[in-house]
Amino acid sequence: MFTKRANLAKVLHRSLRSRGNNFLNHARLTHNVIGIDLGTTNSAVALVEGDQARILENEEGGRTTPSIVAFNDKDTLVGLPAKRQALVNPRNTFFATKRLIGRKFEDEEVQKDIKNTLFKIVEHQNGDAWLETSDGRQFSPSQISSVVLQKMKHIAESHLPEDVKHAVVTVPAYFNDSQRQATKSAGQLAGLEVLRVINEPTAAALAYGIDQKKPDGIVAVFDFGGGTFDVSILDIEDKVFEVRATNGNTHLGGEDVDLMLLNFILDKFKAEHGVDLLSDRMAIQRIREAAEKCKIELSHVKETEINIPFITKDKHIKLKLTEDELDEMSLPYINKTIDPVKRCLRDAELSARDIDEVILVGGMTRMPKIRKVVEGLFKKAPNTSVNPDEAVALGAAIQGAVLSGQIKNVVLLDVTPLTLGIETYGGLFSPLIPRNSAVPLKKEQAFSTAVDGQTGVEVRVYQGERPLVKDNKLIGNFKLANIPSGPKGTPQIVVSFDIDADGIINVSATDKTPYPEDSPHYGKPNSVSIQVTGQTSMSEEEIKEVLKQSSENAKKDAEYKQHVENATRVDILCTDAENAVTQFGKLMDEEDTKAINDIIDSLKAKVTDVREKGILHDVAKMTEEVNQMQQVTMAAVKKVAIRQQQQKKEQSQ
Repeated sequence: MFTKRANLAKVLHRSLRSRGNNFLNHARLTHNVIGIDLGTTNSAVALVEGDQARILENEEGGRTTPSIVAFNDKDTLVGLPAKRQALVNPRNTFFATKRLIGRKFEDEEVQKDIKNTLFKIVEHQNGDAWLETSDGRQFSPSQISSVVLQKMKHIAESHLPEDVKHAVVTVPAYFNDSQRQATKSAGQLAGLEVLRVINEPTAAALAYGIDQKKPDGIVAVFDFGGGTFDVSILDIEDKVFEVRATNGNTHLGGEDVDLMLLNFILDKFKAEHGVDLLSDRMAIQRIREAAEKCKIELSHVKETEINIPFITKDKHIKLKLTEDELDEMSLPYINKTIDPVKRCLRDAELSARDIDEVILVGGMTRMPKIRKVVEGLFKKAPNTSVNPDEAVALGAAIQGAVLSGQIKNVVLLDVTPLTLGIETYGGLFSPLIPRNSAVPLKKEQAFSTAVDGQTGVEVRVYQGERPLVKDNKLIGNFKLANIPSGPKGTPQIVVSFDIDADGIINVSATDKTPYPEDSPHYGKPNSVSIQVTGQTSMSEEEIKEVLKQSSENAKKDAEYKQHVENATRVDILCTDAENAVTQFGKLMDEEDTKAINDIIDSLKAKVTDVREKGILHDVAKMTEEVNQMQQVTMAAVKKVAIRQQQQKKEQSQ
């Protein structure tokens, strides 16, 4: 176990520019690097040509492609062809599957989706949520995404004289590690090497700052798409794009509004005709398409009509809906964006007035009500110069051009969502990397042993915001052995956290004790490391809960931490007293030995109460007891020393 060595923390600073670029060998990129916005509802692909990023059109002339994959007896259909046949093949037409990527079947959000989708979601043997066709074939969400990515690859290749091998793919800012890894796996399945997984709002900021050639400043990106919501605050200065903070919800978007409208139409029809259409798959698909069309139209007109003839037998759906009615129905979903915005500003240590520009991204931001809410939150009208459907793909293409060396001197620094650290003696959490730290980064800190003769330390890596490890999440552990036996506090064990641009975490522990040249340990390397990628996955709900618990328990945690730190100090001093009894016990008076052991037993019982039972003893009284133990021990040792001196004197006579 570790004890923390004061004033030995050391941050390994890197140049911002080298931090952004040095992980990639530009020389091997002999091909174009495309940027792909892998969206929940629609996807887009872009490329930088010269010094300009441009969207690449698909074969239908569309600048975006529906993220829909369908299977029939002979073919796999992607995009618009898949969407066109959804009416006649709803069971085998998969859409909005990005919401399932990297999620377990038992996730609350997955269970909600099961009730609202026309296709079948099943549990894979590893516990993940998978998709099943009517003939029993099963696909992971990554496989469905890979088909969409492959479509993007083919679109790009139709514009280029060569095969496409490299890509930058975007993900929601609050995607966790398993979701990011699943996205990279989808790229691999599509025959692409995903050089970087980049956050969607960060990509949009790149498109705003580079493609739009805007001045430096602090930018907030409000990204409300088909399936996810993100808000990020970036500081743009001299082509360095640094994310100050990020927040969001990976299961909130336009799909929720479509579903709300679908249920509204179903309820209206049932009330009017007494017919429940829920079991009619074809009717549900027709209504879903009408709901999406209605939502889009009401972003441009004040009133529209939903008209679906012969929805069942001789019955029709015909009703009018106004913008105000849609706003009122959508308000619960729109309001869910407010708290993440406020948290993001708080984490960035900024007020709304500090924001120079607000960028809108994602199709939902075309809704007038959302634009009014954003203006109210940031106290300024949002910037609408960036195309909300295309900005993310353009930004991804710009990042690809940076990685290939095509665009120079642009650096993108993203952030970690939660604090990372290790356990130190007594169950305390020692933070090494605060949340919202820019990545890539490397930090190291020196620790030492807690007891005499300790020859190994266990490194337990945690993620969270609470002062005690029991309240945080363990994401990995390993052991550094073969430390030479010696007094506590002597070895210098350096723990290093290294996080790359994709958020992959490597933790290492190295014995850097300056052993003398005649020592058998001199010059012998002793280091061990672990990669905790994929084990740090926390949903945005879990992260919100962590931060909420941290805030609510701040005062209680501070008090409890004081008691734990005191218990650790007492435990170490008791060990010192025990060592004195072990060394001199045979020469001590019996009553002195008993007095020391009685106090040790009393103190150790209280240490156990604090650590294991949560019983908090008065710190001042424990300190008095410790002082008494030390006085009795010192007096007993002094008696032994006097006797030993008298014995030597008598022997010399």
